[in-house]
Amino acid sequence: MLNKIFCVDDDPITLMLCKKVISKMEFSKETVTAKNGEEALQYYIDSKKDGITTNLPQLIFLDLNMPVMGGWEFLDSFCKDEFSEFNNTPIVVLSSTIDPADLEKTKKYPMVIDFLSKPISFAMLDYLSQKLV
Repeated sequence: MLNKIFCVDDDPITLMLCKKVISKMEFSKETVTAKNGEEALQYYIDSKKDGITTNLPQLIFLDLNMPVMGGWEFLDSFCKDEFSEFNNTPIVVLSSTIDPADLEKTKKYPMVIDFLSKPISFAMLDYLSQKLV
Protein backbone atom coordinates (compact mmCIF):
# COMPACT_ATOMS: atom_id res chain seq x y z
CA MET A 1 0.00 0.00 0.00
CA LEU A 2 1.24 3.44 -0.90
CA ASN A 3 1.09 6.29 1.62
CA LYS A 4 -0.12 9.01 -0.74
CA ILE A 5 -1.34 9.32 -4.33
CA PHE A 6 -1.94 12.53 -6.25
CA CYS A 7 -4.83 12.63 -8.77
CA VAL A 8 -4.79 15.57 -11.18
CA ASP A 9 -7.99 15.91 -13.22
CA ASP A 10 -10.49 18.68 -13.94
CA ASP A 11 -13.53 16.38 -13.70
CA PRO A 12 -14.92 16.17 -10.13
CA ILE A 13 -16.62 12.84 -10.88
CA THR A 14 -13.32 11.34 -12.06
CA LEU A 15 -11.60 12.61 -8.91
CA MET A 16 -14.35 11.15 -6.70
CA LEU A 17 -14.16 7.81 -8.53
CA CYS A 18 -10.37 7.76 -8.17
CA LYS A 19 -10.60 8.36 -4.43
CA LYS A 20 -13.29 5.68 -3.99
CA VAL A 21 -11.57 2.98 -6.04
CA ILE A 22 -8.15 3.68 -4.47
CA SER A 23 -9.67 3.61 -0.98
CA LYS A 24 -11.80 0.50 -1.55
CA MET A 25 -8.83 -1.43 -2.95
CA GLU A 26 -6.59 -0.13 -0.13
CA PHE A 27 -4.08 0.94 -2.76
CA SER A 28 -3.10 4.09 -0.83
CA LYS A 29 -3.67 5.51 2.65
CA GLU A 30 -4.33 9.00 1.33
CA THR A 31 -5.35 10.55 -1.98
CA VAL A 32 -4.83 14.25 -2.67
CA THR A 33 -6.31 15.97 -5.70
CA ALA A 34 -5.81 18.97 -7.98
CA LYS A 35 -8.13 20.31 -10.68
CA ASN A 36 -5.37 21.19 -13.16
CA GLY A 37 -1.63 21.18 -13.71
CA GLU A 38 -1.18 24.62 -12.17
CA GLU A 39 -2.76 23.50 -8.88
CA ALA A 40 -0.60 20.38 -8.95
CA LEU A 41 2.60 22.39 -9.42
CA GLN A 42 1.49 24.76 -6.64
CA TYR A 43 1.14 21.75 -4.32
CA TYR A 44 4.83 20.96 -4.86
CA ILE A 45 5.89 24.62 -4.63
CA ASP A 46 4.04 24.90 -1.29
CA SER A 47 5.58 21.63 -0.04
CA LYS A 48 9.05 22.93 -0.88
CA LYS A 49 8.34 26.33 0.71
CA ASP A 50 7.02 24.66 3.88
CA GLY A 51 10.04 22.35 4.02
CA ILE A 52 7.91 19.23 3.59
CA THR A 53 10.10 16.48 2.21
CA THR A 54 8.34 13.44 3.64
CA ASN A 55 4.91 12.00 2.99
CA LEU A 56 4.81 13.39 -0.54
CA PRO A 57 2.81 11.52 -3.19
CA GLN A 58 4.43 8.29 -4.33
CA LEU A 59 2.39 8.17 -7.55
CA ILE A 60 0.61 10.73 -9.72
CA PHE A 61 -2.42 10.03 -11.90
CA LEU A 62 -2.45 12.77 -14.54
CA ASP A 63 -5.15 13.76 -17.02
CA LEU A 64 -3.92 15.39 -20.23
CA ASN A 65 -6.79 17.68 -21.22
CA MET A 66 -7.56 20.22 -18.50
CA PRO A 67 -8.27 23.96 -18.45
CA VAL A 68 -5.76 26.46 -17.01
CA MET A 69 -2.82 24.04 -17.38
CA GLY A 70 -3.11 20.66 -19.05
CA GLY A 71 -1.09 17.52 -18.50
CA TRP A 72 1.50 18.25 -21.18
CA GLU A 73 2.27 21.68 -19.70
CA PHE A 74 2.45 20.12 -16.23
CA LEU A 75 4.95 17.52 -17.46
CA ASP A 76 7.07 20.18 -19.20
CA SER A 77 7.19 22.26 -16.00
CA PHE A 78 7.66 19.26 -13.70
CA CYS A 79 10.83 18.31 -15.64
CA LYS A 80 12.52 21.60 -14.76
CA ASP A 81 15.21 21.98 -12.09
CA GLU A 82 12.74 23.78 -9.81
CA PHE A 83 11.00 20.43 -9.24
CA SER A 84 14.09 18.20 -9.33
CA GLU A 85 13.49 16.77 -5.85
CA PHE A 86 9.96 15.72 -6.83
CA ASN A 87 10.13 14.79 -10.50
CA ASN A 88 11.28 11.23 -9.92
CA THR A 89 7.72 10.51 -8.74
CA PRO A 90 6.17 7.94 -11.09
CA ILE A 91 3.32 9.33 -13.21
CA VAL A 92 0.51 7.39 -14.85
CA VAL A 93 -1.24 9.32 -17.58
CA LEU A 94 -4.99 8.62 -17.42
CA SER A 95 -6.77 9.73 -20.55
CA SER A 96 -10.24 9.25 -21.98
CA THR A 97 -8.71 8.53 -25.38
CA ILE A 98 -5.67 6.51 -26.26
CA ASP A 99 -4.15 8.46 -29.13
CA PRO A 100 -1.00 6.69 -30.42
CA ALA A 101 0.65 10.12 -30.88
CA ASP A 102 0.01 10.96 -27.21
CA LEU A 103 1.33 7.57 -26.14
CA GLU A 104 4.49 8.18 -28.16
CA LYS A 105 4.86 11.71 -26.75
CA THR A 106 4.77 10.43 -23.14
CA LYS A 107 7.95 8.44 -23.81
CA LYS A 108 10.00 11.64 -23.72
CA TYR A 109 9.11 12.08 -20.02
CA PRO A 110 11.14 9.62 -17.92
CA MET A 111 8.77 9.87 -14.95
CA VAL A 112 5.77 8.63 -16.98
CA ILE A 113 5.57 4.90 -16.30
CA ASP A 114 2.31 4.18 -18.14
CA PHE A 115 -0.51 5.56 -20.28
CA LEU A 116 -3.89 4.09 -19.38
CA SER A 117 -7.47 4.70 -20.43
CA LYS A 118 -10.04 6.16 -18.04
CA PRO A 119 -11.80 5.29 -15.85
CA ILE A 120 -9.60 4.01 -13.05
CA SER A 121 -10.50 0.45 -12.09
CA PHE A 122 -9.61 -2.31 -9.63
CA ALA A 123 -7.88 -4.20 -12.45
CA MET A 124 -5.81 -1.11 -13.29
CA LEU A 125 -4.69 -0.69 -9.68
CA ASP A 126 -3.87 -4.40 -9.45
CA TYR A 127 -1.78 -4.07 -12.61
CA LEU A 128 0.00 -0.98 -11.24
CA SER A 129 0.69 -2.59 -7.87
CA GLN A 130 2.57 -5.36 -9.73
CA LYS A 131 4.41 -2.79 -11.85
CA LEU A 132 5.45 -0.62 -8.87
CA VAL A 133 7.04 -3.47 -6.89
